[in-house]
Amino acid sequence: MKIAILSNGPGNYSTKRLVEEATKRRHDVRVIKYKDCYLSLDDKHPDVYYKGSKLDKFDAILPRISNGMTRYGCAVVRQFEMQGVYTPSTSVAITRARDKLRAAQILAKYDVDTPKTLVSRNTSDIDDLLEQIGLPVIIKLASGTHGNGVILADTKKAAKSALQAFYLYNEDGTNILLQEFIKESAGVDIRAFVVGGRVVASMKRESLDDDFRSNLHKGGLGTPIKLTDQEKRMAIKAAKAMGLHICGVDLMRSNRGPLVLEANASPGFGIEKVTGRDVASKIIEYIEHNAPRRNSKDRVGA
Repeated sequence: MKIAILSNGPGNYSTKRLVEEATKRRHDVRVIKYKDCYLSLDDKHPDVYYKGSKLDKFDAILPRISNGMTRYGCAVVRQFEMQGVYTPSTSVAITRARDKLRAAQILAKYDVDTPKTLVSRNTSDIDDLLEQIGLPVIIKLASGTHGNGVILADTKKAAKSALQAFYLYNEDGTNILLQEFIKESAGVDIRAFVVGGRVVASMKRESLDDDFRSNLHKGGLGTPIKLTDQEKRMAIKAAKAMGLHICGVDLMRSNRGPLVLEANASPGFGIEKVTGRDVASKIIEYIEHNAPRRNSKDRVGA
């Protein structure tokens, strides 16, 4: 099979692992820096050009789109979709997952348990909002990632100041969410890596200080963890609701059961190092079973 990995570059750990496993299974794999692509917007020939040359048609693409390049990255994915190229992560699913407000709406629609979340564009509503959600409260930008754009406010004054600051400097109009603080799980969450409707790896992430954020990018510590059946079902349900066949689902354990925090469309592969699980091979296997073949010569081992 001909597989393209849309990435920031071949040096990324996740990209290297995908290339390694695809090559091991005798696929023709190429890393494409999607930000260097340009698109021909022709309804009869929706071509993608890279480094001055038109790309041949691939059997499948594996998008690894960074948060800061979501719009253009998804435009490139969409161009491949117009060619009929298979992708386990569609442009629509990636876009939805990157918008925390839209994602929260979708998860609520499909009855996925999450912390209580409110959104408002008016700081004058703060008293009513806090009455509904309580203190302390987590305030986050809908487009934040890796724990950035997220703060914890302990008092009404702090919450109001944070909201005013976010609105003042939020020139692109990104939505701002207020989320229930789950005290019993502060500084700890769970990452479940879902591939094709199955949890293939899971780890607990815990902050090393008093930071309520446990993200590994913020210096959190990852350790392997065995999920309960309920947690597995919740992670799979969240990935399915978002339309993501490859997904990193973040959960936390609460007194009322597991709660989904978000579904990540381009989850990192640090979970391999923590758990010793081979996530990359599971992804390539999933592509093998689901991407349509162009001809018999593309079969694995041919």
